[in-house]
Amino acid sequence: MGKGPDERGGRRHTALKVNKGIPQPSSLNQQAADSYKLRRRKVLSPEEYVEGILAGDRVMLSRAITLIESSLESHYEAAQKVIEQCISHSGNSLRVGITGVPGAGKSTFIEAMGNHLIDKGHRIAVLAVDPSSEISKGSILGDKTRMETLAVNEHAFVRPSPSAGSLGGVARKTREIIILCEAAGYDVVFVETVGVGQSEIAVHSMVDFFLLLMISGAGDELQGIKRGIIEMCDGMVINKADGDNLDKARIARSQYENALHLFPPAPTGWTPKVKTCSSITHDGMPGVWDMVKEHDHMMKARGHFQEKRNRQQQYRLHESIKESLKTHFYNHPVIEKKIREVEKMLDAQQMTSFQAAKVLLDTYFELNKVDNTGKKGTDS
Repeated sequence: MGKGPDERGGRRHTALKVNKGIPQPSSLNQQAADSYKLRRRKVLSPEEYVEGILAGDRVMLSRAITLIESSLESHYEAAQKVIEQCISHSGNSLRVGITGVPGAGKSTFIEAMGNHLIDKGHRIAVLAVDPSSEISKGSILGDKTRMETLAVNEHAFVRPSPSAGSLGGVARKTREIIILCEAAGYDVVFVETVGVGQSEIAVHSMVDFFLLLMISGAGDELQGIKRGIIEMCDGMVINKADGDNLDKARIARSQYENALHLFPPAPTGWTPKVKTCSSITHDGMPGVWDMVKEHDHMMKARGHFQEKRNRQQQYRLHESIKESLKTHFYNHPVIEKKIREVEKMLDAQQMTSFQAAKVLLDTYFELNKVDNTGKKGTDS
């Protein structure tokens, strides 16, 4: 039989043949991957964290904050050593709390103000407490996506922290993080709240100036928190004062100025001021910062600045005690077992919640009682 038309030299040619393509480069940057694995494997000492923080290394600052925010017991001791070594390098910043109803433009305002202050030579840290997902416990909003220009500025540090169920949405570790940011050389620290309820009380206890951000024409139904917060605020800003909203903002400013005179004067002698601004056009931004600086100069001149920080230290003392007791209570193995038993009795309506709480507390105090000789009770 003769050779077919598709056979040449003993080889058969077919349209199904796949030609060898051009070799493609790997999609993985092996050098970067090896470097990442090396960093992941290396456990840093507290001294290495502190050295990086004091050098202004933003990556090291982020890693130290992650260490502090960790709930692992193995990280707690190292985190405390980092904080202790940074305390002597802290306290030199101006701490500003920012609150307001959702939609008031807090993140946009902070970005505009932050860029304004960077232009004036400041270094800015933003601790933005995000609401947490009930499923993943992570940040829902993510301020690094809401503060695009500020987040990439080398003179700024933006840290969104999930509230993780903390009362009022304030991260439990925010006070410690402020210390680290100050040690890293940031001279203005903004603490943004989610603007829901008691988070303002917690933020007020850790800042030097408490700023309430408002918008005009929103209606009282959207600003229900304002009366209680006005009594705490050091200044108010009517945001979004631009375009067709400019006249409404000016009217709102006049109304709030009149309302502030109805409140009793503060012991410090400072009367909260009301400003208008636009985070889009940046109109009014210098005036807002002038108000913050005026308050700062007055408080320091009259001795109220340090007095307030001393009170805040005392507040932190008692909050730390409460947190430690709460953690010790719920992590006690006997209490963990007892809680499950009591919850079943509650579900079966065999006792009230008050009775259940008393049973648990009595058990806890019995386990930790100290007799007259100073010996602790058994944990059996």
